[in-house]
Amino acid sequence: MATIRDVARASNVSIATVSRVFNQSPLVSEGTRQRVTAAASTLGYWPNEIARSLITNRTHTLGLLLPDLHGEFFSEVIHGVDFMAREQGFHLLVSRSNSNAGELTDVLRSMRGRVDGLVVMAPDVDASRALRQAAGSVPIVLLNPEVQLPGCDTVSIGNFQGAYEMVRHLAGLGHHPIATIAGPTQNIDARQRLEGYRAALRDAGLEANPDLEFHGDFTERSGYEAALELLRQRGRPTAIFVANDHMALGVMGALQEAGRRVPDDIALAGFDDITMARYLNPALSTVHVDMLQMGERAVELLLDPERATTSREGRHEVLSTRLVVRASCGASRPRGAGPAWDRGEPVPSVPR
Repeated sequence: MATIRDVARASNVSIATVSRVFNQSPLVSEGTRQRVTAAASTLGYWPNEIARSLITNRTHTLGLLLPDLHGEFFSEVIHGVDFMAREQGFHLLVSRSNSNAGELTDVLRSMRGRVDGLVVMAPDVDASRALRQAAGSVPIVLLNPEVQLPGCDTVSIGNFQGAYEMVRHLAGLGHHPIATIAGPTQNIDARQRLEGYRAALRDAGLEANPDLEFHGDFTERSGYEAALELLRQRGRPTAIFVANDHMALGVMGALQEAGRRVPDDIALAGFDDITMARYLNPALSTVHVDMLQMGERAVELLLDPERATTSREGRHEVLSTRLVVRASCGASRPRGAGPAWDRGEPVPSVPR
């Protein structure tokens, strides 16, 4: 097995110069860097990461902590974080925590010393105490946070606006009453989407009815069960806004089992725009969220050189959403829309 001494001899430089090359020191000329890396490639040499981290006090690894690893939403976030981390020469360590304060504290503590920075999605109320304790020990960027911590950048989804636009669209199509199946009450995304739903009803001159507000846990099963409960209500709605697409899949299954046609008997809309949404029958109207961009932007903020050189306030960015109209909401195909409408590309929403 080749050693750093072999690389130094083959490239006619000192061992210290080889070390500087692999530690990305600005003191090495580009010609020397290319000569050393070429020799290392020929010899099959790669530095010991553990030894290098002891010398540089850096791990060249980023941590990603999510409330779950299942489903397209989280896989797209992981993809975005991993892509940008690789672009910047970092490895990625992925873990999960259900945002329970005790479990979250344990996971954050286990990552300390193993990563140079953390991207954390912990959208539940109970997570705030653990995040405050971790802040300062390692650079952190928060995704969809319940709280904003001093010095921590955040990247959030425009949950309120996306829900508002979709419900206003449903109201503009003449739907009334409009029910909702929201997410968990302790989840910030779910609460913001519920607030957008209520605001849209109010601004459309429609009365909000607590009896038409149901809750799930963002899974297909919970959407299915909530829909069954909704169908037992006397005043059945003409449309349902569901807080994420996975629950909307369960809702669609329950409606089909009950003999209710979508959208002829009841319209349906979701949130997130997962890939499957466009291939359902009927295709699901939804709110598009760029999960890949969220992951990429989090890493860009985490590795921003200004973070290390200035004592700046945390930056708080909100990613915009897009209304995606498909057949499930009962909208007519816009004239001239062609196949783009079926692919789920955005079309204008109903004017306010």
